[in-house]
Amino acid sequence: MKSTRLPPARTDAAIRWAATRLKRARLAYGHGTDNPHDDAAALVFHAAGWAHAAAPAAYRWPLPAAARAALAGLVARRITERMPSAYLTGRTWFAGHEMRIDPRALVPRSPIAELITHRFRPFLEPPLVRRILDIGTGSGCIAIACALAFPRAVVDAVDISAAALEVAHENVRAHRLARRVRLARGSVYRSVGAARYDLIVSNPPYVPRAEVLALPAEYGHEPRIGLEAGEDGLKVVRAILRGAARHLRPGGILVVEVGDSAAAVAAAWPRLPFLWLDFEHGGGGVFLLSREQLAPRARRARSRRR
Repeated sequence: MKSTRLPPARTDAAIRWAATRLKRARLAYGHGTDNPHDDAAALVFHAAGWAHAAAPAAYRWPLPAAARAALAGLVARRITERMPSAYLTGRTWFAGHEMRIDPRALVPRSPIAELITHRFRPFLEPPLVRRILDIGTGSGCIAIACALAFPRAVVDAVDISAAALEVAHENVRAHRLARRVRLARGSVYRSVGAARYDLIVSNPPYVPRAEVLALPAEYGHEPRIGLEAGEDGLKVVRAILRGAARHLRPGGILVVEVGDSAAAVAAAWPRLPFLWLDFEHGGGGVFLLSREQLAPRARRARSRRR
């Protein structure tokens, strides 16, 4: 019987070993990491039971035999199952904060994280932000990061998926934010009544149905409800825009990620003055609108209903 060789016994060499195998497998990335080396490092640290903060010193540490065996299994699953590394390790980072994650919710990866770390300046005055709504919260990553960035704010976080909200509850508890992050099940604004906010933020489903079927296999491990938004990908965005003006306070802003559906959004609402945001660390397809920009559209909609 042919014996199975374990990965190298030193951390940096084990990372190179894993990265080489991942690269050869031509995997898809974008679920917390965007390259084979970072994927490999995440798997090595998980196998060894080391905290993310142990780097870079840990690169010189020896790997116990049990960790090497665990790493071999993780790399094999990453390749054969096309399972995102974040699901294999059960953790990822968003806006600098560690989050628990599993296939009940999408892996956090929104460029909105960069806006949160800047506290949405210059579009908001951070000390004045007291109420935030996160639509389609999933794992709770955006809601939690916003609560940490705005310590005076209460955050309502809603999602239609009960399974995703279970993950969000775990993350809210882990960050000790149960008093300021309020989770509710519901579609868009349905569970918040007449509440009004300084900031409404969302990374909703925005992928057209046909495109979901064409995504790399890694996306097949994520809940489809978090990706697909009807035939054109705009089903949820329509609902968000329809109610945004009446749920924003004066001076409030709406920030929504729509990814590759950005062109479709701009074409569907030609009268809206979308501000498409740029990001220092990559990503795009995020628009910003103020309540004042949205209000004329809301008035036109009310007049049509009369």
